[in-house]
Amino acid sequence: MRGFLGTFALGAIFGGLFFSGAQAQMKVSSFDGKVTDEELKSFNDFVATLKPGTSNKGNEWVQGHSGEQTKAMGLVYQIAEQKDTLDNMIRFCDAVLSERNDLAKAPVGQHKIWTGGIDPCWPNDVTKTPIITGGGEGDPVGHLASCSYLILKTKNLYSQNVAGGDPHKYGATYLDRAKTYLKQADTSMSKHILKRLLDLSNGNKMYFAKDSPYMGGKPVPWNQQMMFNYAFLNLVNAHKILNDDATLVAKYKSILTASLDWFFHGGGVQTKKSKKGNPIYDWGYTITKTGEDNNHGALDVAGFARTYADGNYGITADQMKTFANTFVDVMTLGSGKYAGKVDGTSGSGHAASTDNIRSGWLFLAEFRPDAYKSMMSADLVVGKTTQSADTFSRFLWVKNQRAKGK
Repeated sequence: MRGFLGTFALGAIFGGLFFSGAQAQMKVSSFDGKVTDEELKSFNDFVATLKPGTSNKGNEWVQGHSGEQTKAMGLVYQIAEQKDTLDNMIRFCDAVLSERNDLAKAPVGQHKIWTGGIDPCWPNDVTKTPIITGGGEGDPVGHLASCSYLILKTKNLYSQNVAGGDPHKYGATYLDRAKTYLKQADTSMSKHILKRLLDLSNGNKMYFAKDSPYMGGKPVPWNQQMMFNYAFLNLVNAHKILNDDATLVAKYKSILTASLDWFFHGGGVQTKKSKKGNPIYDWGYTITKTGEDNNHGALDVAGFARTYADGNYGITADQMKTFANTFVDVMTLGSGKYAGKVDGTSGSGHAASTDNIRSGWLFLAEFRPDAYKSMMSADLVVGKTTQSADTFSRFLWVKNQRAKGK
């Protein structure tokens, strides 16, 4: 997010997280073939050394270390469904839930925010007056809903006790834990995001509430819509498995669908041709603008990739390939340089050119096989290691998709 995420996001998603302290590292066995046992073990060994953040200060649970690492665990679990991966994700989700404003003790929680209440949310700076919230609220809810969904789809775990115990009394068994995460994710939606933060009165399109001190009355930027959509997507999937609230499922799904339709059919994106003759996209930070920056564009694309992988919202391979063409034909400048904007130009800050690839763009290598190895080798080397969980997990995802022949 511009402004709301501040400078932290620039470092956090600049290809990988600037992380130190863990001795274990993730190893790339090969770019071709199936995801290897060595790669999966190296990932699990690495995340087992990680400690979740102690608050959302600086958007720790959004595009900060803990947020990106939680998403990485969820992505890798979908590849191989190894229990060690899920157990570490649960460890992180226990932490993020315990740090919610209404549940955490002071100084982490119990703050009256801009609404006048101690809302179920994760402010990123409790020293300001008023204490604001924004699109970053979607990610912690998305983590809880994602973990709930992944547990619920693994039915053989339902009656087992969670490996790490139940220090926060969120439920001793995996099923109980999944239900707690889902209930609390719904609570954040119903008592803050949908109650006060978002204005959906214009055909379910996401605007911030008129009285919000952050972008009040304005359209929610696309990268922040992707954060909310991360939550809606996984809330829908978790509730579908439980078959417990068809009305709520329809509500969440309609908001997500409206967001996607607004982008592709309501003026969010322009389709053009690259110099190579391929269809490309040009879009901006918010509706009607163009020239989205490299930083936020990576977040946009990661959101569309999640929705495409889900397969239930009409995002097509052709649309994803058009995003891929944009990155490969327009943003890839050669000699290891990448444009700071989706239109091939560069500026400063989030729009500065880079000499690496922000990890959200890596999802697109699935749709441009000719660029797969050049994209992955920008920041990864076969036989070498990395400490960037987001980059490594997205590499594994694309490698697995290629091996499956999807």
